[in-house]
Amino acid sequence: MIVVKVGGAEGNDIDNVLIDLAPRRDYVLVHGGSNEVDRLAEALGRPTRYITSPSGVVSRYTDKETMEVFTMALAGKMNTAIVARLQALGAPAVGLSGVDGGLLTGRRKEAVRAVDNGRVLLVKDDHYGIVEQVNASLIQLLFDAGYVPVISPPGVTPQGELINADADRVAAQIAVAMKAETLVLFTNVPGLLREPSDPTTLIPEVARDRITFFMNFAYGRMKKKLIAAQEALEGGVRRVVIASSQHPDPVERALEGMGTVIA
Repeated sequence: MIVVKVGGAEGNDIDNVLIDLAPRRDYVLVHGGSNEVDRLAEALGRPTRYITSPSGVVSRYTDKETMEVFTMALAGKMNTAIVARLQALGAPAVGLSGVDGGLLTGRRKEAVRAVDNGRVLLVKDDHYGIVEQVNASLIQLLFDAGYVPVISPPGVTPQGELINADADRVAAQIAVAMKAETLVLFTNVPGLLREPSDPTTLIPEVARDRITFFMNFAYGRMKKKLIAAQEALEGGVRRVVIASSQHPDPVERALEGMGTVIA
């Protein structure tokens, strides 16, 4: 089994991934939708804000109102559109949010550290959370019935509170829970780059024990992909591939090692 995560940032070609996945029956698809969240937030008069942690990780600031937009965009519009497209391509897809059946349960962070003009602040009204448990039996039930699961955040706490869980890290947790052999994290660049603006500086391989060092070459959301890769490998996943979704047959290319392979 493989777990595939495709993001929703500008430049990702989700349709390439769906076309390549459609004939397969050995995968779980996890998706984000950052660009769609931004568009919907802007249309509703709630422009997106981002916060940066002291380590340089960029996250969406998710207050109560933004959490509503996040849920509408991902669990509503994006998930439904992806499932409809896969079904049109012949795949028996079933869409789930992390809330359905307690699929992704975790905890909301009481406070998030953020850097603002050189000062470290504690943000206490952010709904960012960490997934701690995956209902793998629900995913397996769908597999056994011949369906393809398509999963998106949000997650949920045991108290029923929605949490904004990062989709890369969600995919890692699902890969661990399902004992996947490979986790593929698609993005809009060829992989981890030494120079973010130069696609020719691809780093083709990263040893598991060197992930911390290679964080120095990760900017913005790429840091979260390396964090997700580390969590997946520590949980027993054999390899993680960070690859571009912009080429035809992106899944096959990634499984052949075209991208950054972390093992």
